[in-house]
Amino acid sequence: MHTTDALNHDHLPALVWTPSLDGSSRYEAFVAYCAAHCQDQVTQHAGAPPWSPEAFHRWSVADLSGFWSAVSDFFEIDWVQKPLAVFEPGPSFYQTRWFRGGKLSYAAHILAQKTDARPALVALEENGTERVISWTALEKAVGHLQKQLQDAGVTHGDRVVAMARNTPETVAAFLAVNGLGAIWSSCAPEFGAEAIIDRCAQIEPKVFWYAPEYPYNGKVFDLKAKAQQVIASLDTLAWAAPLDASIWERTDPAAEVRCTPVDADHPIWILYSSGTTGKPKAIVHRTAGMVIEHVKALGLHQNVQSGEGYFWYSTTGWMMWNYALSSLLLGATLYLYDGAPTYPDAGVLWRWAARHGIHHFGAGAPYYGHALQQVDPLLGKSWLELKTLGATGAPLSATVFEGMHERHPNAQIISLSGGTDVCTAFVGGHSALPVYAGYLQAPSLGADVQSWSPEGTVLLHELGELVLTKPMPCMPVFFWHDTDFSRYHSSYFDRFPGVWCHGDWMRVDPPYGLQITGRSDATLNRQGVRIGTAELYQALEDLPWLQDCLVLDLEDPSGQKASMMPLFVVTDTLQADQIQEIKDQLRRRCSPRHVPDRIFWVREIPYTLSGKKLEVPLKKWLMGMPKHQAMTVDALRNPSALDDFEHLIPQIKGFFTQS
Repeated sequence: MHTTDALNHDHLPALVWTPSLDGSSRYEAFVAYCAAHCQDQVTQHAGAPPWSPEAFHRWSVADLSGFWSAVSDFFEIDWVQKPLAVFEPGPSFYQTRWFRGGKLSYAAHILAQKTDARPALVALEENGTERVISWTALEKAVGHLQKQLQDAGVTHGDRVVAMARNTPETVAAFLAVNGLGAIWSSCAPEFGAEAIIDRCAQIEPKVFWYAPEYPYNGKVFDLKAKAQQVIASLDTLAWAAPLDASIWERTDPAAEVRCTPVDADHPIWILYSSGTTGKPKAIVHRTAGMVIEHVKALGLHQNVQSGEGYFWYSTTGWMMWNYALSSLLLGATLYLYDGAPTYPDAGVLWRWAARHGIHHFGAGAPYYGHALQQVDPLLGKSWLELKTLGATGAPLSATVFEGMHERHPNAQIISLSGGTDVCTAFVGGHSALPVYAGYLQAPSLGADVQSWSPEGTVLLHELGELVLTKPMPCMPVFFWHDTDFSRYHSSYFDRFPGVWCHGDWMRVDPPYGLQITGRSDATLNRQGVRIGTAELYQALEDLPWLQDCLVLDLEDPSGQKASMMPLFVVTDTLQADQIQEIKDQLRRRCSPRHVPDRIFWVREIPYTLSGKKLEVPLKKWLMGMPKHQAMTVDALRNPSALDDFEHLIPQIKGFFTQS
């Protein structure tokens, strides 16, 4: 099995960060709180204090009611109506009851942070325009947008969707929707119209907001025609309108901000699966689960403190937008960037972060590998305020860990792994543990993460399936229109009955930490954004001369470069104009991220006997696993199809080794 380079080190992994343990972290404060308020509960599972991080984690997954109660109390969650019970197990994970009877408002928790001491938002656009949004301005904009929504008839439980940019307007729009008890869902503006429709139509929205244009890589793309195409396809809409900077100028003094308390299980937002096996699944998250999980994840695991600056490069189509938004729950200032992260050069985000003294800087893992290759000396300058460098979306290699540590020696490098399914991380940072190059530090508190063999045996020091043996409040409350939970069950529980199987390869390597070495399914990962192969295949169906195709996402073995996405096509011939037509079709129908890095001609696509394209085994083989380990050739409908792929292996290896 292919692994990252850190797995193959003959020497001990490099130590790149050591915790100060001076009592200043939120984690240390939380442990002290538990010692004062629930010591008997913790001691029952963790032994006598002082508790090691490992022992404290053991309590967090053994006593789910006690742990999540302590998180709620420590972060002073404002329950308008207190829960009757925090945790009530059910026959399955999705029948577990969390915070039954509780009522709260996410928007109220955000707006409770209002202060004149610091801005709510600081935003930079690709053209260099910077805006600072005060809490007062944000609150007024929320009130103005809520009046528009109410005029459109939006009430509790209605869905509002947006083709939105990563700008302050989108934050205000979300808070307006959430404050009314409505349900938010967004797509990034680079998505194709059909990709947006596939997602939004299934949740039957009442309102559609859209950005009129968006910048990327020095160009400005007009979105109005795309928006009209989406509007024409959403027959449940009562209102559609552009969402732009004019909202800050048209605030209504008479508009009062509403923060309607909702039930703990009430949907806060709907995110979407990648669409690997068909249309994307509409994943519904519960309000209480997101509030409680995000203050824990950002507060205890990333040590976000009130008054600090939080930035994560994202788009509104990635769950990290929602995750970063929750930094506002902890009193942070949220920094937003809209545009290409390397325009006009690779130093743009670093210069901006240094100028503002941002405390927490995050991006997709491939971004860091790319940044290390740049010669811009400004990338080598750290700043005193920088506390954490966050990475997710793909494995972060030991080489990149060491390179980032060399440039930013005082920052804790936090590699996270979780997903859209939970809108958080199962494994990631820990402010009381050291960081070793190539390793995620620890499982998250409250997450009973294990690595399992195919037979369900717990593994150490070898790769297995990442599973969770106990539920978490951040797990979806349901999938939209999945009334019998059949899609929910098949998504996570078919592999190991009664146990959440996430689809990641994981290695547990005490005392250094854990390693995620990639997806165990066929999901593509482009710049931290997951893409389903089904979306790409569907977009190419309209090309009559294209007989068949298969797409893969191949990680760089060295971790120095972004992954390679090759597309293998079956045609009579493959000319330059046909290659361009494929790229144009994918860019138009899906997004620029769907455009492959290389297009190869093959005579056949290999299929299983059951008629499925051979994606995951083929990926493993092309990334270096011996053929007989990667696949059972006898189980293929057309094993001779592998011949052309074998001849292409040198070209694929050359992609990663070329300068």
